[in-house]
Parts: sequence; structure tokens; C-alpha cells
Amino acid sequence: MIAKSFKAIDRVFSFFEEWTIFIAVMVGLVSLFVNVVLRYTIHYSLAWSEELIREIIIYTTFIGCSAAIKNRSMIRIDALPQIVPSLKKPLDYLSHICTLGYSALMFRLGWEMAALQVETHQSTIILGIPLVILYSILPLMGAMMFVRTIIAIWEDFTGQQVDK
Repeated sequence: MIAKSFKAIDRVFSFFEEWTIFIAVMVGLVSLFVNVVLRYTIHYSLAWSEELIREIIIYTTFIGCSAAIKNRSMIRIDALPQIVPSLKKPLDYLSHICTLGYSALMFRLGWEMAALQVETHQSTIILGIPLVILYSILPLMGAMMFVRTIIAIWEDFTGQQVDK
């Protein structure tokens, strides 16, 4: 039952990550391409294109953190487990605990920052996107990372892969 629940969550998260990141990158690529063409052909630059690219980079970086946990590609130093192989499992669990703490912190602080943006009604300079939308990525990323890390701990503990 737990495996089925984790598999369903994994499918939903993977769908969300893959498609939103794909759409965001494609929109950014097209806007950047149009901006470069306009800049070098008629010497006109789109001001909003650079702001859009900045926000896309922020979005893809934070949502990509959850995908990195799924793919087990988070950055970590693995010199000690290579020297002392018996420490691999305990250090993996320590890494998971640290990731859980970080994701919980990102959720809490991101929520507070998004709530502050709701109160102040700030928006981006050129596109006028409410900053609450950008800051809401933080608690979303924190929650997704937390759940993905719980799944990774369960996979490590049971030896079963969720995505298979």
C-alpha cells in the first residue's frame, strides 16, 4: 500500500516537474531567440525578455531540486564512503536527514516570504508578475523535496524502487 501511494505521488510529481520545466524552458528559449534576432537585425531589444529569463532560471532551479532527489543526483561529497565503505549507509541517512531539515526550512521560510508578498502587493518591474507567485515556488519546492526525500529513505530502507 505504501509502495502504491509513493508510486502515485512519484508519477504526479514527475509529470509536474517534467512538463512545467519543459514549457518554461521552451518559452524562455523562444523569447531569448527573438530578443537576439531583434537585437542584431533591427537593433531593438526586448526588455521583458531578460526579466522572463531570470524568473525561468529561478523556477527551473528550485523545481529541479525535487527532480534531483528523485534521480539521486544531489551534490554531495563521497570521499569518506569511498575510503570507509561501511559508513556509506549511515552517511546516506545523515544526508537524507539534512535534506529533510533543509526542505522543511525552505517550506517555512518560503511560506513566510510569500505571505509577506501578499501583504505588500509587490510585482516585477517590467512584466508586472506578482512576486507572491515567484516566492510561492519556495514552499512548493520545500514540500516536494520533503516528500521525495521520504520516498528516497523508504527506498533505501526497503530496497524497493518506487519508479519501477
